[in-house]
Amino acid sequence: MKLLVAFLRLVRTLNLVFIAFTQLLFLYCIVIPVFQQANMPLIIPISQIVILVVASVLIAAGGYIINDYFDLNIDQVNKPGKLVVEKHIKRRWAIVWHFVLSTAGILLSAWVAWKTRIWWLAPANVCCVIALWFYSTTFKRKLLSGNIIISLLTAWTVMVVGFMVHYKVIKTPGLSGLVQASKIMRITFLYAGFAFIISLIREVIKDIEDMAGDAKYGCRTMPIVWGVNVSKVFTGTWIVVLVAALFIVQAYVLTFEWWGSALYCVLLIIIPLLYILRKLYTAQSSREFHVLSNWVKLVMLTGIVSMIFFKIYFA
Repeated sequence: MKLLVAFLRLVRTLNLVFIAFTQLLFLYCIVIPVFQQANMPLIIPISQIVILVVASVLIAAGGYIINDYFDLNIDQVNKPGKLVVEKHIKRRWAIVWHFVLSTAGILLSAWVAWKTRIWWLAPANVCCVIALWFYSTTFKRKLLSGNIIISLLTAWTVMVVGFMVHYKVIKTPGLSGLVQASKIMRITFLYAGFAFIISLIREVIKDIEDMAGDAKYGCRTMPIVWGVNVSKVFTGTWIVVLVAALFIVQAYVLTFEWWGSALYCVLLIIIPLLYILRKLYTAQSSREFHVLSNWVKLVMLTGIVSMIFFKIYFA
């Protein structure tokens, strides 16, 4: 039982649940309602999209394992009480599980690609596995590059579902669904953009939190290279950009009288972001930045949950 609990911690089970939740919510609250609104059947079987979701979860799990595998020394400094690799699971077994989970994810992606004839799905997820490997071995320790890779991969969890549906629509002869495909793509980029920015904000805050271990082992993260104050300004700027973008989106949706959506966004996304911005400039200790990181995760959750409003208003 202890080994199972350790393994679930190693693969960040809650994060995996969040990935699956995001993709399934996008499917059921955006993709399906858009097709129902146009009285069109969903062009890709739900079962195949669900299998792609499982593939995403397996690839992410493999990525978390390989990250802890290569971060063992750093984690001994930054979070010694949360170590799993070597303490509960031997390094050789960690690398084996990485390959097993990543390979399973790629094979499932290839199966979906074959069934749907969306051939780019398999190589795209192969690229995700490769990106996670090089992030863990190299780019995580580099200035900004690691932050951008993780932010792009976070955005990809939304984009992959939207892209595959859009691609299937435009490649199906005689299908009059281009308007629906365009609508899905607009919403895809809306949520992918949100996911990218909020993930970038969190990654930099985490880098500030983990400075001690990162500096000891020669990492070149933003707070180490540019300093904590510059990193705060960088993060705060992106928070302001995100808040401004959210206000613009809400001004647009209010033209359709989506009052509930606007109120939700202000109370559960914009105000918490402003709170994070305020606390960011007074934070000093690693614990304070850890709390801010958790706040950002909460905003990421409330932002993704807002997809529910599309189902409500599309109905």
